[in-house]
This record gives sequence, structure tokens and C-alpha cells, in this order.
Amino acid sequence: AVFALITSFNCVTTTLREMKMVGLFRVLSCLAAVAAFAPLNSPAQQLSSRSRPVTTTRGLVEMRFRRCDLTGKRRNAKARTVTFSHIRNHKVQAVNLQTRRLWWDEGNRYVRLRVSTKALKTIAKYGLQKAAKKYDLDLTKFSL
Repeated sequence: AVFALITSFNCVTTTLREMKMVGLFRVLSCLAAVAAFAPLNSPAQQLSSRSRPVTTTRGLVEMRFRRCDLTGKRRNAKARTVTFSHIRNHKVQAVNLQTRRLWWDEGNRYVRLRVSTKALKTIAKYGLQKAAKKYDLDLTKFSL
């Protein structure tokens, strides 16, 4: 089986001994490459497919897409900057997101939400439970 692997690599060596050494090296390097990309059962894999796990001093942190948890607002990628000479340049308008720990009276606990400033005004006007119901949000997923 090893000889079949060695001959499949098209080694350009003179002796069978050199061919075995080069083939063994290539087999080991291929196995190392496969092992490097093999899936691991870590907490990082349990995160969503859009997120990128980052290890910091506090532990594993999830890098999420910049979207408001309540309203679903996200960046405006179709914005334009118009100069004095009326040249239109592409620009991206980001959402003003704030991470807030809010008290949820009905659940009798805190929830941590990443909300836009417009959503904060909505929560201030209607209350957290009513705003979550308006935007069809399950607050139990965000409880601390």
C-alpha cells in the first residue's frame, strides 16, 4: 500500500530507497495538512456560520454581523457622497449599535441586547416587552 502511494506521487528519484523516503515524507505532509483542516469539537464550532470565533483574555468571543437585535437594522451599502462638482462616490453608512443590558420586568431578569439608537428610543417609549412583541423578538434568547 505504501509503494502504491509512493508511485502515485510521480517521484523522480533514482533508487527505491530514495523513492520510499520521499514518498513517506509526502504522505506525512499530506496527513498533516488533512489534520490541520479536520473539524474539531470545540465551542467555536457551535457558533453560527456567519460568526468568527476570536480568543481573547476573557475567553471565546463571537464576532457577529452588525445588525440590531430588535429592529433588524443593518448597514446601508448603497449610500452615495455627492461632491460640489456633483461627482457621486460610494460610501457605506453604518448602524449606530449599542450593547445594552436592559431589565426585563416580565421575565424578571436582565437581557443583553445589541440595539440601534432608534431601537433604544422605541424601548424608552413603549417598554422592552412591548417593543420585543412589536418586532417579534424572543427575549429569553438574550437573557443573562
